[in-house]
Amino acid sequence: PRFPAGLEFKVVLDTSKFTEASIEKVVHTFFEAVFLVVLVVFLFLQSFRATVIPILAVPIAIIGTYSGILMLGFSTNMLTLFGMILAIGLVVDDAIIVVENVEHNVAALGLTPMEAAKKAMGELAGALIAIVLVLCSVFIPVAFLGGMTGTLYKQFAITIAISMALSGVIALTLSPALAARILKPGHHEKRGFFKWFENGFTRLTNGYTAGVRWLVGHKFIGLALFGGVIALTVLFFRVVPGSFVPEEDQGYVFVVNMMPDGASLERTVAASDKAQELLKTNTAIGDIAQIDGYSLLDSQVKTNAGMMFISLKPYEEREGKQGTAFAVLDDARRKLAGIKDGLLLPLNPPSIPGLGTTGGFEFYLQDKGGGSPRALEEKVKAFIAKARQRPELTGVSTTFSASQQQLYLDLDRSRTEILGVPVSTVFGTLQAYFGSSYVAQFTDYGRIWQVIIQAQPEYRDRPDSFSQIYLRSNSGQMVPLSAVATTRYVSGPNLLTRFNGFPAAKITGSQAPGYSTGQAIAAMEAVAREVLTGGYDFSWAGQAFEEKKSGGTSSSAFIFGLIMVFLILAAQYERWAMPLSVLFSVPFAICGALSLTWILGLENDVYFQVGLVTLIGLSAKNAILIVEFAAENRRAGMAAVEAAVEAARMRLRPIVMTSLAFILGCVPMAIATGAGANSLRAIGTGVIGGMLASTAVASFFVPLFFVILEDFTGLFSRKQKGVLAAAPGDTENRPKEGPHA
Repeated sequence: PRFPAGLEFKVVLDTSKFTEASIEKVVHTFFEAVFLVVLVVFLFLQSFRATVIPILAVPIAIIGTYSGILMLGFSTNMLTLFGMILAIGLVVDDAIIVVENVEHNVAALGLTPMEAAKKAMGELAGALIAIVLVLCSVFIPVAFLGGMTGTLYKQFAITIAISMALSGVIALTLSPALAARILKPGHHEKRGFFKWFENGFTRLTNGYTAGVRWLVGHKFIGLALFGGVIALTVLFFRVVPGSFVPEEDQGYVFVVNMMPDGASLERTVAASDKAQELLKTNTAIGDIAQIDGYSLLDSQVKTNAGMMFISLKPYEEREGKQGTAFAVLDDARRKLAGIKDGLLLPLNPPSIPGLGTTGGFEFYLQDKGGGSPRALEEKVKAFIAKARQRPELTGVSTTFSASQQQLYLDLDRSRTEILGVPVSTVFGTLQAYFGSSYVAQFTDYGRIWQVIIQAQPEYRDRPDSFSQIYLRSNSGQMVPLSAVATTRYVSGPNLLTRFNGFPAAKITGSQAPGYSTGQAIAAMEAVAREVLTGGYDFSWAGQAFEEKKSGGTSSSAFIFGLIMVFLILAAQYERWAMPLSVLFSVPFAICGALSLTWILGLENDVYFQVGLVTLIGLSAKNAILIVEFAAENRRAGMAAVEAAVEAARMRLRPIVMTSLAFILGCVPMAIATGAGANSLRAIGTGVIGGMLASTAVASFFVPLFFVILEDFTGLFSRKQKGVLAAAPGDTENRPKEGPHA
């Protein structure tokens, strides 16, 4: 745009920069994950030809997934990209299982690649179908959850489900065809690093097999350890702090200026100017836009309020932890605490636009007993004083005040009737003078223009301005306003808010450093139970309300996932007991996710819970590989113990391969920095911890569960057959029929 000489513009705040930087960060993480997955596949398969086969599944599945996203009307956003990153490890898993089995058949059995592929698909088809159905059954129901949590889950879940469906099709069709054509017969001797790796993995397999055999032989010890894992999981759910979504470094922060009641605009400007000078010393701050006379917290124009938008420098120009938005907020709190003229609060923007005006929580203290505004103010002061003593809370404040000085006009309606001045004329005249009034419109230059009347500022900016106002009576005479009304000073609220129909005061604040939003909410509720008596209550709004509501939704998603996995496996195996061998592996993954999250000081938020839902399918996938082969061994006539131990030995390599590929694919998420990093870390840390526990611990217990359930079902079956066999010939103890009456 062109401006007159000496006039220019500058974009101080652009929220799209955070979105662009976040998506760019996720895209970089995506390619880093692909690279790490390729390394893992090559490490285990030790052949460029074999490595190409699962890697080809990635672009095909990704292109297919994008096609599905396009048809469903989704966009490329953080949630769909999160799903894409997790899908990388999942997509190659099925192809790895196929290729590893074909390679084993070629090397160990001396089959041609074509024969090996046919034999592999005969062995693996059932397991692959079960894995795909289980993973899809975990995510698809999640997409139909309601509320804000359901909205966050939806696109992520559908992205994963589409990827897994395509992955299954690829593993059942393309991967065996490529293996039959690309792989070469013959077993080449391992040398150097690969020989050392194979020897080490062989020792690992032997140790694992011995451990499984020992655990199967000591069932009560195994069950006791399993009970300990469940107890530890419950404990971690209690000690890991909860929150809704993690706060992010969005590239800008707010500072809210709250001056004492009745403070002039000049006094507010002076305090804001002083704050701006202190803030400019921080090298991470770029630009500051100062707006005085406006309250961000209650969206009101008033002289004793102000705000500042503080735009930080680009992410790449801010170095280390001292350059993050959170460090800037901490620095601002220390500096602004020295300004005694008013209360200046540095605040982070909300993690999800629309859920509140700022980060932190929104708490409404409600008067349900019909008390006065002054009584409500006293209760709010007592509540805030108590809340500020809690270590979990910081920046607890309110804009509500019932002590604002006001000019009250007392209208004598009897005198207006005597003097013939309609009450509507009184109010209409006051509105025209001190507010504004629409009186007419006219058309000019093809546009409609409104005519608004209002008194000049010098005739409406002082209390004695009322003495200059005259009213027209019914007889046409002009009557001074002072003849029918008097003015006096009173104290009252400048704004009376109602929340859910009750008079309420809005209280804002945030969690103190080192605490989660869940702990801050619990602290506020504890203060409310102590202070709010005699007709006072509270309600949550914004992000805190969604966090309170999300607990039930996340639990529903988790329960739905477990039920769907059980039903799918029961239909697949046509048995009710065998799916339990798979489901009993889930607590290990959940315990691992919670423990790593707790160790690293992270929180149980929505993104972490998305990872927990993912872990249901991933831990079930590992268990299915063992259970499927153990069931085949049983059908071949092997004893339950030998069937389980042999299945565990045979499937350890693909389990470790697929799990390690997935884990390393998530490492870039767990160590992410910059825009959107907290969300990435929440998902990445949880799934890495869960997969480590599922691979390193649950793999020992799945054979144990299989043997126990086989013994149980076998005992039950034998008892049932014995009853049925005894029934036809059991005449000895049968009572003789007596004569009919």
